[in-house]
Amino acid sequence: MKAPVFLTAAWRNLVMLNYEIDPAILRTRVPRGTELDSFEGRTYTSVVGFLFLDTRVLGIPIPFHCDFEELNLRFYVRRESGGELRRGVVFVKEIVPRAAIAWVARTVYNENYVAMPMRHHVHIPDATSDGRVEYSWRSGKRWSRVAARIESAPVPMSSGSHEEFIAEHYWGYAAQRGGGSVEYEVEHPPWRIWRALDPVLDCDVAQLYGDDFRAALSSAPASSFVAEGSEIVVRQGRRISS
Repeated sequence: MKAPVFLTAAWRNLVMLNYEIDPAILRTRVPRGTELDSFEGRTYTSVVGFLFLDTRVLGIPIPFHCDFEELNLRFYVRRESGGELRRGVVFVKEIVPRAAIAWVARTVYNENYVAMPMRHHVHIPDATSDGRVEYSWRSGKRWSRVAARIESAPVPMSSGSHEEFIAEHYWGYAAQRGGGSVEYEVEHPPWRIWRALDPVLDCDVAQLYGDDFRAALSSAPASSFVAEGSEIVVRQGRRISS
């Protein structure tokens, strides 16, 4: 039986920059009960910026907190449960523009959310111009950004592709204080994507994520694309120990 719904929203215009990383950097961050996932023998971490729209918690819209930007750094894990292979994501750090949103995520799931000023620019390509999707956040006096140029119309992801591996994870895992992990299900239809042209990650990686991620995120991404997004459902989490 599925868990009750915790949150509904729409995730739109997801810029996804994906970097190969030494798995040794991630192993201490893997929640109990899961193991690192890989694609064709390589391990990846992703910087993802997107719009969180029409957000409702337990069916209730929260005034002034329904529409906002999010930026996250994540990696990929898997877990077998009852003969089912569950492929999921683990978040290293998530940035949102409102402190109340960060507090709820830290309290409910023990996710590493922080609040910073944020802004965005989204232009979908049309017959006369290319598009651009950009998310920015401010740390101190500096504005940082993740961005990509897009063109034409979005297309479905190819089965078995690298893009499918990155985007099609339907579980989230978070290590908990005192041991154990929380597992929660995320539901959405498969997304269409644009190939990202001229992808940009402009930030102080060490300051934002620590020295461990400096080398990987300072190199060119192994792949990059922009996902159209969709409405999503996040179900209530449950504790797992193995």
